[in-house]
Amino acid sequence: MRWYEHLYVGEKAVASRYRIIQKIRRKAADRQIHVITPASNGNNILDIYSAAEFARPHCQERNPLILGIAADYWEALSVAARIVDEMYRTTGGFSLEEFLRQKDGERLE
Repeated sequence: MRWYEHLYVGEKAVASRYRIIQKIRRKAADRQIHVITPASNGNNILDIYSAAEFARPHCQERNPLILGIAADYWEALSVAARIVDEMYRTTGGFSLEEFLRQKDGERLE
């Protein structure tokens, strides 16, 4: 698994983000914690996984980029909405690849 440099973190997850990240890395996170990744298919923008589901081999095989973490499912929806909103405001569209390129380009300039 790979971690996005500008990781999005839900409001409830902020206080314990390091503990959550360590649990995800050790594949010891519970079902409450959720991760947000780029979509595994071309029809969606993002996928939301329970961290417990995310630890399974079929999720790890594709070496996913973790864009965000959340303390629960409802917070994950909020984090995903924040990512899509920022993407649209930045690019004027819904291309996650273009958004990530532009965001990383801002850091380099």
